[in-house]
This record gives sequence, structure tokens and C-alpha cells, in this order.
Amino acid sequence: MAHPDDPEFGTGGTTAKWAREGKEIAYVIVTDGSKGSDDPEMTWEKLVPLRQVEQRAAAQVLGVKEVFFLTHRDGELMPDLNVRRDICREIRRWKPDVVFTHDPTTRYGFPGFVNHADHRATGNATLDAVFPAAGNRLYFPELLAMGFEPHKVRQILLTGNPNPDFFVDITDSIEVKVESLREHKSQIKDVDGLAKRLMERHQKIGEAHNMKYAEGFKSLKMG
Repeated sequence: MAHPDDPEFGTGGTTAKWAREGKEIAYVIVTDGSKGSDDPEMTWEKLVPLRQVEQRAAAQVLGVKEVFFLTHRDGELMPDLNVRRDICREIRRWKPDVVFTHDPTTRYGFPGFVNHADHRATGNATLDAVFPAAGNRLYFPELLAMGFEPHKVRQILLTGNPNPDFFVDITDSIEVKVESLREHKSQIKDVDGLAKRLMERHQKIGEAHNMKYAEGFKSLKMG
């Protein structure tokens, strides 16, 4: 995901559910989150370590095994070879069956909603890292020299797609999702208001699929 707090917003309920079921989950946060404040007294030197602390605390609430920060500059991300290589390295390191990332095709959605450029860049770089780079020895031979052997991901689940086709029942984990978001104190001032909106959103997603609350994703099967 692009920024600290993006995993909780996009996949928090699913993360908590899958962690309870015994699945191992690792976060890779692509940017440093250094632009995430409107406080005139806030500096990036203060904000970057603060957001890392918040992200680790939120991940702990959900049961995430590890959090890794690539620390590319927030708001300036481009899906270039350096970013692709960094994500490819982490895929080869963790060897996941499933990779969550942002849908790079979603530019805008609900009224007043414009998808962050870093989300789109992260989604693009991640898709290109998953296929073909992560599973092909001829891509990034320097990673082989570091001991990162090729790995083929089985499935990609995209957040932010307006037409999801993969749904996870988060009825028993939506409260944990909300609790994880409480840890992002620098970003969220009205958690109770946010919780109400999340409940309404996830209830609407779940209604059509016989679930009380659900998260929806666009699924890409990788063979």
C-alpha cells in the first residue's frame, strides 16, 4: 500500500479475519507518509517516524506479522524501475500467496473523491512487480545475488475498484478494523464519525452478498 493507514482503510477487516484464521500477513508501505498533515507546525522530520509508530500499532491490533517501509517520498511516487524493484524484492522475500494493492485504474469515484496519485503509482508498480518480475529470474539479477529467489503470486486483490468481484465477510472483524484506525491519531480526528461511515459502507457492500458487513476487492488470478 502507498501510505501508512491505507492498509487499514482498504483491507483492515479482511486482515483481522485472516490473521485470526492463522494466515501470516506482512505489510509493505511504499511511501514515507511525509505529506500527511495540514498542521502548520508539523514537519516531515516529525511526521515520518510518527506515522511509522502509528502504522506498527495499527498492524499489531490486526495481527499483522511484520511491517516494512520502503520510504519513497510521499506525493512524488512514480511507478519506475526503482519502485518496481523494491516491491519485487519484498515479494520474493515474503513469498505471498495473495498480494493486496490499490487498483491503478481508479482515478475518481464517489462525489468529491479523487484517487491519490501515489495509490495509482503503487498499484501500477505492484502489478508490474508481481508479473512478470517477481517470478522471472531474468528480472533484477541483482536481487538473485542478494539471495531473493523468484516467486509467483497466486492472486492479487485490488482495493478501490468500483466493481469488486471478491467479497470477504468482516462481520466479526469490523470492530477490530475500527480499533486499528484509532491508532492513526495524526490522520483521523473524528474516529466515531469515521466508524459510522465505515459501518454504512461495509453494510451496503455486504447486503448484496448475504453478509452483514463485507469488504470487496477486484480479484486477479495469476494462473
